[in-house]
Amino acid sequence: MAIAFILLLVSAYLVGSIPTAYIVGRWRRGIDIRKYGSGNVGASNLLRSSGKWLATVVTIADLGKGILMVWAALAAGLDINQQVAIGLATIIGHNWPVFLRFNGGRGVLTTVGVAFFLPLANGPLVPWPLIISLSLAAIFTFGFHNLAVGTIAGMTALPLVSWTAGEPLALTLGFSAMFLLMVIRRLTAPKTSLTASVSTGELLINRLLLDRDIKDKEAWIYRKPAQPTPKKEKG
Repeated sequence: MAIAFILLLVSAYLVGSIPTAYIVGRWRRGIDIRKYGSGNVGASNLLRSSGKWLATVVTIADLGKGILMVWAALAAGLDINQQVAIGLATIIGHNWPVFLRFNGGRGVLTTVGVAFFLPLANGPLVPWPLIISLSLAAIFTFGFHNLAVGTIAGMTALPLVSWTAGEPLALTLGFSAMFLLMVIRRLTAPKTSLTASVSTGELLINRLLLDRDIKDKEAWIYRKPAQPTPKKEKG
């Protein structure tokens, strides 16, 4: 069983590392999504640069990564603690993929997939933490037109609701780790050309609350690669 756990742990990281948004952007649009908009290798950034249909494909794939690996852990007979570890490894792979020099997405969709299937695999429990978390995220996203704040509000609620509902400690700790992974990923994202004029304190606040380096949303989400300066002809 220990060997199965180790193999699945490594597999979870590698599956999570598959950069679906990057692959789809390269394949269908010939672009490096890391150089556009937020630079995030995820469905929301692909939506702005390549359209809703490609973003839908990536959404399904990233959700599926989380569900698939927790299901594999369940099928292998691993206990809830090991299932949580497998789920976290998948999210870590998405956030810090070995195939993109450890610069990936925020892991939100993969986290949703893991958070959805873990309660079902161990009860089955109604995934109330995820339901309430998504509801709260939707209120902020659609009511206040702020996806970044909605995401962090929903992720904050995830472990709190799990603890309040008396769910297994492994789930609550797992949800807490998912929240921390999201925060760490936001705060440690690579800097861009727009970051130079922003102080460290402002940068951290912008990243934590707005999930971007600058306050100007339009300038951030519609950022494009800098075009090379044309060479002047001699003579």
